[in-house]
Amino acid sequence: MTLSRRKLIGMGAAGAGGLLLGGCDRLNASSGFRDSLASAEGLTMRAQRLLMGDALAREFTEREMSPSFRVNGNSKVEDTAYRRALASGFAGWTLRVDGLVQRPLALGLDALKGLPQRTQITRHDCVEGWSAIGKWQGPQLGPILAAAGLLPEARFAVFHCADAFDGKPYYESIDLIDAFHPQTILAWRMNDAPLSEGHGAPVRLRVERQLGYKQAKFVMRIELRATLAGLYGGKGGYWEDHRGYQWYAGI
Repeated sequence: MTLSRRKLIGMGAAGAGGLLLGGCDRLNASSGFRDSLASAEGLTMRAQRLLMGDALAREFTEREMSPSFRVNGNSKVEDTAYRRALASGFAGWTLRVDGLVQRPLALGLDALKGLPQRTQITRHDCVEGWSAIGKWQGPQLGPILAAAGLLPEARFAVFHCADAFDGKPYYESIDLIDAFHPQTILAWRMNDAPLSEGHGAPVRLRVERQLGYKQAKFVMRIELRATLAGLYGGKGGYWEDHRGYQWYAGI
């Protein structure tokens, strides 16, 4: 259903509470090495979650912001529907929230802008070896998912994006612990200006306790799922499916 800002605020109370393998070609070619990494990933995630708890990622001041912020991933989207939406200023664009929810949502950009906003200045750490500090603004993801009414089986939020690599759709996913973290937002504004295409317009995910490749850009749909099995390569993201990156990229 399509919700007005008033209805969404009324329904949505806040809910529940890197390894760059491409640079290690010879090791990455070994199936045994990859299997060892995969088996260790769950232990790493549990240990990190235990240590961090609900801690916030470090936030910075405006004077600490980077003078420039590189574009990560795709800088342009070739999809025809996306290009039409971009040309119209995303006037008719909607973000779908569906899957294992009681009330599927269709949220326009104005609706997202009209929700309570969080602004945070954080550091983006890329597996390519660079970092930059930028300011992000947008609604928290948690209240939006709560407004959709998560079904008991829901465990993962999957972000389906408008871009692709080598003809393969781009997507990413996080679990509900990170989805309801207060610094996880759907950013539509960066450094006091609407997102550019290169930085993921109209909306990108900011999940500040994870590495840069988890910050999905050009988000078109959020699907709630019980499992990642059977979704594309089954590992939870484009880079995880095709480049061997870890699904949990906590920092």
